[in-house]
Amino acid sequence: MAESSWATSPGARRSMQANKSRDTKPEVGLRKALHALGLRYRVCARPLPEVRRTVDVLFRPAKVAVELRGCFWHGCPEHYRAPKANDQYWSEKVRRNVARDEETERVLAAAGWVLEVVWEHEDLQKAALRVAATVTERRGLPD
Repeated sequence: MAESSWATSPGARRSMQANKSRDTKPEVGLRKALHALGLRYRVCARPLPEVRRTVDVLFRPAKVAVELRGCFWHGCPEHYRAPKANDQYWSEKVRRNVARDEETERVLAAAGWVLEVVWEHEDLQKAALRVAATVTERRGLPD
């Protein structure tokens, strides 16, 4: 294991490296639910080309971006619990993620976009209906 690794053990390191950055079960479930509602979208795309941020699902004509956030990685107000091992590192990591999420929301709003946030613990069918309603509402707006 590397000397400067954030992992507390080789097993923890392997486990964390195995985490997927896209196409997770909740993401795929949400996309299937959106597709079943007749919606078509882009996956893992940049809403604003000049801003180096991607969102999980993108409805470009309606200017709706969807992020599916994991409770641990994004500091869910309901479910986040600081880890017992290496808590200083992980608490700082989550704090940076939350700050980046807030900045992304501000930048998108300033450009006329709506960001729908779906948490991993939410019912994906209900979340898909909520996203569909936002997309439908925004499709009628002028560019």
